[in-house]
Amino acid sequence: MVSTRLVLARTCTVFEGVLKWAPSTCAVLRPSQLLLQASCRLLSVGIIDHAKHREPSGKKVLSEKKLKRHFVDHRRVLVRGGSGGSGMSCFHSEPRKEFGGPDGGDGGNGGHIILRVDQQVKSLSSVLSQYQGFSGEDGGSKNCSGRGGATLYVQVPMGTLVKEGDKIVADLSNLGDEYVAALGGAGGKGNRFFLANDNRAPVTCTPGQPGQERVLYLELKTMAHAGMVGFPNAGKSSLLRAISNAKPAVASYPFTTLNPHVGIVHYEGHQQVAVADIPGIIRGAHQNKGLGLSFLRHIERCRFFLFVVDLTLPEPWTQVDDLKYELEKFEEGLSERPHVIIANKIDLPQARARLPQLQARLGQEAIALSALTGENLEQLLLHLKELHDAHIEAELEQGRQPLRW
Repeated sequence: MVSTRLVLARTCTVFEGVLKWAPSTCAVLRPSQLLLQASCRLLSVGIIDHAKHREPSGKKVLSEKKLKRHFVDHRRVLVRGGSGGSGMSCFHSEPRKEFGGPDGGDGGNGGHIILRVDQQVKSLSSVLSQYQGFSGEDGGSKNCSGRGGATLYVQVPMGTLVKEGDKIVADLSNLGDEYVAALGGAGGKGNRFFLANDNRAPVTCTPGQPGQERVLYLELKTMAHAGMVGFPNAGKSSLLRAISNAKPAVASYPFTTLNPHVGIVHYEGHQQVAVADIPGIIRGAHQNKGLGLSFLRHIERCRFFLFVVDLTLPEPWTQVDDLKYELEKFEEGLSERPHVIIANKIDLPQARARLPQLQARLGQEAIALSALTGENLEQLLLHLKELHDAHIEAELEQGRQPLRW
């Protein structure tokens, strides 16, 4: 009995701080039951403690299909400016002052709706389908005017084109550009405004005017220095992953990339070159075959091109001719912009054998590289830097500010 009580007392003392058992519970349990419950409870406490201190799992990488839901490059927006506040009709009231006169204040003006370029916004997915401006407050007595409605700013990505019907009304292609989408209505006048020599006690006041209402069409055209153009499965996404920190989806089936991706290539002196991975173009894209026009409009803003050719296909030189033809049919002079030809997948034997034929047919040098193994990427980066420097020099000569990221 003495030994049993000693074990029981020690066991209760050990687990009292952890499990908070009452002394009455220990008194009615046998030592074997006490040790079994203590071990089970310690195991449960350990599991709970591990769950509390477990590190949160990393952010799940979204697939290209899910990313497509968040990328929007066109939007129809209904904007209404704020209505103006109504004027007040009242008269001054003061003891021993019988004819105080009118003192109704004017209503406040309605707030405008302004589109503003924000560099952190990359898509039109955050733009709503309609916006209503803030209305002005009504005028008050004692000649107090109503407060004007606050201006509503809508953040849009750089490269947004604003259309009203078929007419282009604004091109927001620079950082900080703004466009007044809808004007707020004017505030109404109080009866103090109508005071005149022939009308010393006017009771007339006017209501506020409604705000401007417009239907605008926003269209995003990707802003980048260089645009990678090629047929599906040419290796554009793999090449962008190799030269920048961008992570577009890569797979062995065509049209893996469904939306444009922009990667930044860093050079010495804090220079940055933006390279856009344009989704694959097919023959007849200028006639809107497939998703032709929705892809081609992202190429218009690119200053120079990187034509990516798949060397594993027979007669790879025909790819360059077809790509230039589609660009020229979409917009005249687009194919004449500065460009460089990239012969990808040089790591495969059949591709290396076709390289001399490609260079002979084109009549110009093609950069042979492998986006998978990283072979000869340095030559591409040097050519990219030369094209970027030539573009900056040409922009400065024409008095325009070059695109900076």
